[in-house]
Amino acid sequence: MSLQNVLQQLMQSAQAYTKSATTPKNEEASSNSFSVKSFAGGALSGGALALLLGNKKFRKVGGKVAMYGGVAAIGALAYRAYGDWKQKGGQPAAASTPTTPSQFAQLPAPVLEHQSRLVLAAMISAAKADGHINQEEQALLDAEFSKLPAGAAEQQWITAQLEGPADPSAIAKLATTPEEKAEVYLVSVLITEADSFMEKAYLDELSKQLQLEPGLKEHLEQTALQVTA
Repeated sequence: MSLQNVLQQLMQSAQAYTKSATTPKNEEASSNSFSVKSFAGGALSGGALALLLGNKKFRKVGGKVAMYGGVAAIGALAYRAYGDWKQKGGQPAAASTPTTPSQFAQLPAPVLEHQSRLVLAAMISAAKADGHINQEEQALLDAEFSKLPAGAAEQQWITAQLEGPADPSAIAKLATTPEEKAEVYLVSVLITEADSFMEKAYLDELSKQLQLEPGLKEHLEQTALQVTA
């Protein structure tokens, strides 16, 4: 399984879990279901996603973004936001930039795999920004992701991301173009609530490491608010 498929499965599981966690009772049960039994089946379970993203963050990402599906939706959203910001500043946007999920999905497979790696790394790191995952929960996450039918290289990469710290500097270095930098920051904002000191500090440092202009940073944050409204 490619990282593109792993990301797609994550988003599909997020969408399914969001639909099932619609009442306070269900949400409370989901937040307390961190057990081996909750990790049955091949797809990422709601319990694993709640662990990774946190309940409030999870509902945020598992709404409209999940419905659009995978890296094509996230990439197109970020690229379009970056293009809109450039045009507002009087700068022409690249005509070849994919700005819809269908256009993004038509990119070559190696490009989509690179995009998936970038987005997954940013998501996992941002999810850890508030330090809510303890050692026991980390072990459950490792067990869940190990069930994915991914190749050895992909499994090794995923394990490294899960076990590593929230490192905005390392994540920023993965983005090599202005559009990718916008993509990394946007998905990080979507994952976090930015309502804790640690999350705000993480996003501020990420923005600094990405060398985002203040206006672009604000525009991406507003884009995230519009998507999750």
